[in-house]
Order: sequence, then structure tokens, then C-alpha cells
Amino acid sequence: QLQACGGGLVQPGGSLRLSCSASGFTFEDYALGWFRQVPGKEREGIACINNSGGTNYADSVKGRFTISRDNAKSMVYLQMNSLKPEDTAVYYCAASTVFSSRANPYDYWGQGTLVTVSS
Repeated sequence: QLQACGGGLVQPGGSLRLSCSASGFTFEDYALGWFRQVPGKEREGIACINNSGGTNYADSVKGRFTISRDNAKSMVYLQMNSLKPEDTAVYYCAASTVFSSRANPYDYWGQGTLVTVSS
């Protein structure tokens, strides 16, 4: 199971930190990803981290967002800075045995948390 939290309303240029807690699987063996989705569009992979700490980011968030993990706490985080209105979406955390920015290898999904960037 994965459970994401930390979404909310933030002004353009602001920051948010999303958190995702995991249980029920061997956390340190899994790659983790953050995805987002807006109505009418496909789920987009924006950041992923493998079990060695290697990361990959979508071009749309590179330099603004940072993914990190704490294996001792079975947590994954997404620090989002310099937020833009186009970052508005439901954000999901996910876990996979495959390190990928695509959604389909991911076995476990959180319930999603809404991020709204608006003045």
C-alpha cells in the first residue's frame, strides 16, 4: 500500500512537499515514482528514483522538482519548487521492481493528492 499526502493550493512560484508512505512490500527493493494526471490527459511520469538513489525527471519539472527516499521510514518525497499553474494535477506515488518513467511497470499506487497552483 502507498498513501500520498501534502497536496494543496499554492501560488505560482511557491513550493510544496509531497510525501508518500509505503507498507506491505520490501520498500528498499523497489523503484519509486511520482506521476501526475489532469482530466482528459494520460498519466505523466515526472520523477522516479531507483533503489540505489539514481533519479530521472521529466523535462517539464527538471531543475524544479526533487524526488528522494528514506528507506528506514519507507517514505518517498517530492519537493516541488517554482510551481507553475500548469503543474496543477492529481499527483500519485507508485512503486515498481522496474526503474521506469512509464506507468505500466508500476505495481503499487497511492490514492493521489491534488495540487492546485493558482493565484
